[in-house]
Amino acid sequence: MNDLNFNEILRSDAPIHLIGIGGVSMRALAKMLKNMGANVRGSDRDSSIYTLQLDEQGIPVAIGHRPDNVRDAGLIIRTAAIHDDNPEIAAARTAGIPVISRAQAWGFIMAHYSKVVCISGTHGKTSTTAMIATFTQSAQLDPTVMVGGDLPSIGGTLRIGEGDLFVAEACEYQNSFLSFRPTVSVILNIDRDHLDFFKDTDDIIASFRSFAQLTPENGVVIINGDDNNCRRAVEGLDRKILTFGFSESCNVRAINTELQDGLFCCDVVHDGNLYCRMKLRVPGQHNLLNALASAAVAIHLGVPSDDFAKGIGTYNGVGRRFEFKKNWREAKVYDDYSHHPTEITAALKAALDLKPNRVICVFQPHTYSRTVSLLDDFAGALAYADNIILCPIFAARETNTYGVSSQDLADRIPGAVVANDLRHAAQLLEELVQPGDLIFTMGAGDVNRIAQYLK
Repeated sequence: MNDLNFNEILRSDAPIHLIGIGGVSMRALAKMLKNMGANVRGSDRDSSIYTLQLDEQGIPVAIGHRPDNVRDAGLIIRTAAIHDDNPEIAAARTAGIPVISRAQAWGFIMAHYSKVVCISGTHGKTSTTAMIATFTQSAQLDPTVMVGGDLPSIGGTLRIGEGDLFVAEACEYQNSFLSFRPTVSVILNIDRDHLDFFKDTDDIIASFRSFAQLTPENGVVIINGDDNNCRRAVEGLDRKILTFGFSESCNVRAINTELQDGLFCCDVVHDGNLYCRMKLRVPGQHNLLNALASAAVAIHLGVPSDDFAKGIGTYNGVGRRFEFKKNWREAKVYDDYSHHPTEITAALKAALDLKPNRVICVFQPHTYSRTVSLLDDFAGALAYADNIILCPIFAARETNTYGVSSQDLADRIPGAVVANDLRHAAQLLEELVQPGDLIFTMGAGDVNRIAQYLK
């Protein structure tokens, strides 16, 4: 399908049907398409608060996947979780209705914008996208934003602006970001992950290189200059490269860094010249790096230094990223989406910067393939916590053909205990908690539900 076909369907009354419409990115896509004037509807396996909200907003949602749901549709958009054996996909193929992926749809939408900032990387995509969304709003750029977490300043995961700027999170899994149309490509880091799809690290680097190559010659590729895999991904690339990081060789870097009450502040310099003094309201060195990436974007977009500093200084975080949940028994409870050893290390180090009595981490491993391939790395990362409770592995899209369990991880961590389920984890916390502790519920599954059991 070319842009002309897509634009014709947008202008026509032919329904655009989204399969799996209740998902985070899919429901944002549905709202975006409706705002562009499309006739949007969809289906999902189960009813939820999100499908009910879509119905209330004039986007009909059928519950259950049936062939007649796609009748008369002009276009089908599906999530990566919807496979060819889905009855709606089969019916669409039989009827000759074009089928595209969610990522392809976002790519077609991006073609309507002159400036498209796509934020990629194994870690930090959501936080950095949220940071850029925050300062571009503060700088009156009126951006359209698509982010993978709940950002309070935009009321969710989607903001539809009136400007010519689109800010989007770009995920490498299944090469989905290769359907995007960036004019500014950001690569935060490249690490071993999604090994159920990628063959090895070289394969992952090749994917990010292909992403960088999508950038037009008058655009820019912004990379972490301190990350060797990022440098490999753009080596010899015929594009403007802008680097950020801590080393002197980086174009945009932090100097005069201080830690104040567990939060970083620093001077941001660009090619040796002071850009601004930056003070963060979110903890962790990883967030300092995310903010430097954001500063590089701001510099490329020509955002005045005062506007950037003011905007980044108001950023309070995004849902499930070091998110404060409650005070409980004179301890503080936070929730975090970290599900890779590098992310866990960063989050736990940030917690230690706040100088709690102890750090207690309730970790829920995410997917069997990731757990079995990174067992020793997970053990090393979790060692930064004083006490560790492990929940059963969250299967997500997988079945346990690997024969791995959370006990295999616990066996590598002295003192770690394995909970039977989330309620049991909450009971173990009740026995363990002391005043002044910092408690983390951590993982990409449903471990965040534990906070509701803490009474």
